[in-house]
Amino acid sequence: MTSVINQVNQSDMRGWGLPKLSDKGRLLRDQVRGFIQSEIIPNEAVYASAISENRWVKPQLMEMWKSKAHSLGLWNLFLPDSTLGAGLSHLDYAHIAEEMGHSVIAPEVFNCNAPDTGNMEVLWRYGSPEQQERFLTPLLQGKTRSAFAMTEPQVASSDATNMRATLVESEGGYSLNAHKWWTTGALDPNCAFFIVMAKSSDEGPRHQRHSMVLVPKDAEGVRVVRPLHVFGYDDAPSGHAEVIFEDVFVHKDEVILGVGRGFEIAQGRLGPGRIHHCMRLIGLAERALEAMCARAQSRVAFGKPLAEQGVIREQIALSRIEIDQARLLTHHAAAIIDQHGNKAAKNQVAMIKVVAPRMAQTVVDRAIQIHGGAGLSEDYFLAHAFAWARILRLADGPDEVHIAAIAKSELRSQMQRRLVDE
Repeated sequence: MTSVINQVNQSDMRGWGLPKLSDKGRLLRDQVRGFIQSEIIPNEAVYASAISENRWVKPQLMEMWKSKAHSLGLWNLFLPDSTLGAGLSHLDYAHIAEEMGHSVIAPEVFNCNAPDTGNMEVLWRYGSPEQQERFLTPLLQGKTRSAFAMTEPQVASSDATNMRATLVESEGGYSLNAHKWWTTGALDPNCAFFIVMAKSSDEGPRHQRHSMVLVPKDAEGVRVVRPLHVFGYDDAPSGHAEVIFEDVFVHKDEVILGVGRGFEIAQGRLGPGRIHHCMRLIGLAERALEAMCARAQSRVAFGKPLAEQGVIREQIALSRIEIDQARLLTHHAAAIIDQHGNKAAKNQVAMIKVVAPRMAQTVVDRAIQIHGGAGLSEDYFLAHAFAWARILRLADGPDEVHIAAIAKSELRSQMQRRLVDE
């Protein structure tokens, strides 16, 4: 009876009060879970060893996994378009993204890896037919990868209007000059192009002065300076790069949607992408909690198993509470997007973007502590998991920006309620 209850708790009861997982979503989630547990996690060390031999060459193991996933129909699961992707709701995909979060390398296997997912959504939503054929189709097929260049080293990029990158009209197109960093995926040997955001005007409203453009990686004037490390991890073979764009010529047909519409595109790109990140973090936290419990039950200190120590039980209980809280908030945001669109869910998306990375960082930290010195080593996934959770308190906007937006919205809402009451 206990095993049945646990099985229910870990599946159907995760969506309390929300629309249920569709039959298709449930089937794909279970298939993805099985693939990750049988194929990927047991071979993570083999994959890491292959990377150690040559940091910036894609291991054949990844291509083998991708080919198998594609043949099973476990491909482009994030894309709501049923002709190009799985045609799932955001809530359905949230469950699947959680499963992918159990392994940092899993999303790429299913062609659901950031920043490719966001770039594919940009091209799907806003790209011209020519841009879709040239850039989107190879991405959807898994033949290429891409990068997104927005953050800059010289300015506080939490306010994206600060950016110094410029896009200046020149004969037959535009000239791009930019210094970007934390450009994830730029070092991947299959990276074919960048989506770059730059300031294209000094006139008009602040959020209508920027543009997004497509830049082939092999374009003249593009220079990848170096890989950047996060707590010592270079995340090869994709990595996070510092990139210089010097007098890069951009054709007019490589501008996405139109000049001055960069922030409009960014808002359409970031909402679903933030949910993807948060659900993957929940999966990562679940794996950390599983490891925490296994370690506590297998280690003895002061005459009894760690699992019988009150302080350890508290850490386990708090982790379960916090993971489920984050999951429900994330599912709520996904359901609002499904029912009312990205704009209606902006507050909920901001909330989960604060809650999920903090929760994952805390849960992983507890798991490290319970593992002792082993938790700090490369023998376990926890140190890398901690680094990844910490990254996502900055990626797609730092906590402080989301908190400020939530507070501003709440103050406005409360003021409107008072006016109505009066």
